[in-house]
Amino acid sequence: MRSLPGKILNTQIGDRIIARDEAGFLLEPDDWDEDIALFIAGEENIDMQDEHWAIVRFIRQYLEEHFVAADARFAFQFVAEQNGLSKRQARQHFFKLFPYGYVKQACKIAGLRQPRAWSTG
Repeated sequence: MRSLPGKILNTQIGDRIIARDEAGFLLEPDDWDEDIALFIAGEENIDMQDEHWAIVRFIRQYLEEHFVAADARFAFQFVAEQNGLSKRQARQHFFKLFPYGYVKQACKIAGLRQPRAWSTG
């Protein structure tokens, strides 16, 4: 369920104040940087390793190139290509990295806004 758009939480991350919705998603994706990603990953109990960063960078690059968030299936395809996995194996591997899913963890860590509705693949 999407959080209330009028409820804004300000979070201090380093020397910056970052506006987030009540679920912890950034309100402005352009505010994102790796320090913010690490902060949110910590809240999600994700220890960012190279594979996590590769997925987060894929999500950010897709957003920059297409001006919309990638659908989960594109992220799973990216994981498959990077690791030589089948689609099914890639999806399973993705959920080992981000156990609570594409939107709840990967997109949030990548600094995307919370979507109104989403298919997690």
